[in-house]
Amino acid sequence: MNTPPSPLVAERTDGSSVQIGALVPLTRPGWVQAGQHLLAGLELAVRDVNDDGGIAGRPLELVVRDTAADPQRAAAAVDELARLGVAALAGEYHSVVARAAAARADALGLPFLCSSAVLDALTEQPTEWVARLAPAQSHGWQIYADFLLSAGHSRIAVAAQPSVYWAAGARILRDYLAPRGGTVIELDMRALDPMAVCDELVDNRASALLLLVGHPEPAVSIVKSVRRDQRLAEIMIGAPAGQPEFAEWATSLGDDSAAIPFLRYLPERLTPLGARVETALRERLGAAPSFVAFEGYDTVAVLADVLRSHGADRAWTTETWPRVAVEGTRGQIRFSRTPGISVWQWAWTPVQVVDRDPAEPDRFRILHAG
Repeated sequence: MNTPPSPLVAERTDGSSVQIGALVPLTRPGWVQAGQHLLAGLELAVRDVNDDGGIAGRPLELVVRDTAADPQRAAAAVDELARLGVAALAGEYHSVVARAAAARADALGLPFLCSSAVLDALTEQPTEWVARLAPAQSHGWQIYADFLLSAGHSRIAVAAQPSVYWAAGARILRDYLAPRGGTVIELDMRALDPMAVCDELVDNRASALLLLVGHPEPAVSIVKSVRRDQRLAEIMIGAPAGQPEFAEWATSLGDDSAAIPFLRYLPERLTPLGARVETALRERLGAAPSFVAFEGYDTVAVLADVLRSHGADRAWTTETWPRVAVEGTRGQIRFSRTPGISVWQWAWTPVQVVDRDPAEPDRFRILHAG
């Protein structure tokens, strides 16, 4: 049944700009560089939409709110943006924050296209109001697990901090690897320092260590300790959540930043639109754009298409998301209901396992694709 919007969601009928609320982590403890890339993609797409005539002649405008990786702050921002009369919500990088925003958007009947968060259970119950571009964690992390097995790793340690996201990742890896002969050894980072992690890796005869921890700390300290321990010269360090994607990682670790495989949501070749957007994003960011920047661009491209088709001030219907067919930077975007996923899902964004080349840490090597 199509639920009408809450009275908190205001109607805009004054002929002014069409507003999209953007949720982005721009201050600590949020991952600021990820937020900057996400915002760059959102802003570039808004510029392109407006250069192409806007939404039925009305300019598209972003109303940006910094979530700072705080779920409560994000939920409050959703309430504020709804009162301001935004037509839809976009963005967010951190899964636990996106989950809070999605729950509030669903309660208000406010459309939310989540750009980058991957947690499978983005909402507790199925919803018509929320859709997602990024692949679900279970999909991407199973591809990462395939990579581990193909690289010969069967005893895999995970250095984990308490978090719904990290716990879900460890469970996905364990459930997928166990029937295939793999073992996951959990190292509780509440009880271990980086040097103790090294001892645990030796004692457990692990051939790979995955970082399910925050950045910069304790991730940077763990990498430095493992790299300097001669007993662990052959161990592979991995970071499925994508920490090495950003330049901040290379700056913090130098040569130690290389050869740490992570998940990246890019195809081998961008679409023609993607190639053009890549050039513009590189100029805007002063650096190579991450996959998160492309997620931001694609988010606005989808929402602009929906707003042009359905009207900026009309309520979403149950048929809105499944009618989307937009050529994005990384392929054609369509949404469907995917088993086990409570939101409308693009199934699937291209997924790669990549690392930074030890010979040239600013260059990425594609190790596996799924």
